[in-house]
Amino acid sequence: MVVTGLGVTAPNGLGTAEYWAATLAGRGGIGPITRFDATGYPARLAGEVPGFEASEHLPSRLLPQTDHMTRLALVAADWALADAGVTPGELPSFDVGVVTSSSAGGFEFGQRELENLWSKGGEHVSAYQSFAWFYAVNTGQISIRNGARGPSGVVISDQAGGLDAVAQARRQIRRGTGLIVSGGVDGSICPWGWAARLADDRLSTTDEPDRAYLPFDPAAAGHVPGEGGAILVLEDREFARRRGAARVYGEIAGYGATFDPKPGSGREPGLRRAVELALADAGVEAGDVDVVFADAAATPDLDREEAGAVAAVFGPRGVPVTAPKTMTGRLLSGAAALDLVAALLSIRDGVIPPTTNVSADPAYALDLVTGAPRAAAVRTALVLARGHGGFNSAVVVRAA
Repeated sequence: MVVTGLGVTAPNGLGTAEYWAATLAGRGGIGPITRFDATGYPARLAGEVPGFEASEHLPSRLLPQTDHMTRLALVAADWALADAGVTPGELPSFDVGVVTSSSAGGFEFGQRELENLWSKGGEHVSAYQSFAWFYAVNTGQISIRNGARGPSGVVISDQAGGLDAVAQARRQIRRGTGLIVSGGVDGSICPWGWAARLADDRLSTTDEPDRAYLPFDPAAAGHVPGEGGAILVLEDREFARRRGAARVYGEIAGYGATFDPKPGSGREPGLRRAVELALADAGVEAGDVDVVFADAAATPDLDREEAGAVAAVFGPRGVPVTAPKTMTGRLLSGAAALDLVAALLSIRDGVIPPTTNVSADPAYALDLVTGAPRAAAVRTALVLARGHGGFNSAVVVRAA
């Protein structure tokens, strides 16, 4: 399965070119929350997508039906299809499907419904119904907007969702669908969503954007959430050739997923096994991997687990590791999809983006790319993601 189109809506760049230029320059998009008054909250920083005006990109009829997150997803899908040279309606509708991921669900939509409920006497759908229903809205809206009537679905596995959605798209393509729009765009920067994020006690409470999100650093003390992500156009290789695809960014070559054991069981976390499964699925050895895009949780226990898994597979300092999400924050199910884009662009341009602001703790034995991009002949990249509750996913991306 090959990737032929990319669409990005990220806190440090709208559009693939802007995002990649900012990432290589080390320009971050983390700052004080502007979407609501966060003065009274213990965490007050987020990665917000700047300068996004939905009315400039979408028909006015769609705006009342959608929230901010879905508008970002629709625009990212439009850009990915345009990048792939696909015009909606020109391909047979049952040859095109949509599989995306969601984690925040309908927090913002639910927030709006709660406000209506309180102000107008309850003549609205409940917030809980909104939350459950909204998981499917990104996929549904993208499908309807583009006339895609092939296999569709939504994958929910928190931060791992972006990789799991692409893996599900891969399954559908292997079953005969020609093209799947996939990935993840997520976010919950609203009071209700923010309270939910605070509940897991993993958010950084620092007010300095350059010191708030420091994975693999001795000062790591939690992550900064963000919004946005990426949508990718995935195709059967022969289908892409027949329709005359303008470019192929790379191949989704391998995938592995595991679930962590019960806390306190004494058993090893599942990330290392997910990596091994992905490498075996791709038919590559550890020595073939040129860079690892880390999950980068930025809490000492989770950083230690991830560094241990990488060292167990590749050896101490055995492979370059990077976490460009230090410039965007963790984008829920949009994070891993954005890392897939960064991996594909690393292959294209022969460069590994940096992990900004971090001074790597030597105890982790990682060859962490910090400070500035590193020139490298990247042919094979590994992207890792871990979701709250025990999800582990790994995807191998390879030059086509």
